[in-house]
Amino acid sequence: MTTAGLTLSGSNTAEAERVLLVACGALAHEILALKQANGWTHLDLQCLPANLHLWPDRIPAAVEQVVTNRRADYAQIFVVYADCGTGGLLQAKCAELGVAMIEGPHCYSFFEGNAAFAAKADEEFTAFYLTDFLVRQFDAFVWRPMGLDRHPELRDMYFGNYTTLIYQAQTDDPALDAKAADCAARLNLAYQRRFTGYGDLATALAQVAGPAAAP
Repeated sequence: MTTAGLTLSGSNTAEAERVLLVACGALAHEILALKQANGWTHLDLQCLPANLHLWPDRIPAAVEQVVTNRRADYAQIFVVYADCGTGGLLQAKCAELGVAMIEGPHCYSFFEGNAAFAAKADEEFTAFYLTDFLVRQFDAFVWRPMGLDRHPELRDMYFGNYTTLIYQAQTDDPALDAKAADCAARLNLAYQRRFTGYGDLATALAQVAGPAAAP
């Protein structure tokens, strides 16, 4: 799935109600599913490349460019990124730009529910998490970037302190479950599947959608 530069418009709602979601490409599938399920035609989506997570210091500038270029077209812009490894820089940039962003340190947290994820932090500090997107894109975002396709001996260096791979499932998909289990086996980790659904992502987007979301 190519998500870079993806823009979807909701043209049936008055211009004054339109909201732009500036989102990580790794969330495109989930945001589109929520838009369709809830009839949020007034929410438009522009995704930045998911691989920006490989260089999180670049995320604030990329978000700023979209907000600056699109601000005049929308009543509201909402940034669908958590901190995502920016060390607070994205939050500071959003505050500077006067736009809100989703709460949480990363998508694993808000899919679980930020409060629930924080409550499990002490007992799951040796867990490695995957979402639906990362299960689908495991080779592209984990296996190859870490060089494990060329040097499998690096597995112990990267994952020697992990004990469990937890697949946070946004959907009930047996094929993804099987693939996630295979990912755990490749990393020599115990496997656990946990259905989270969309967690705080759904809550945040419902708040952004507001009364215009009503049928």
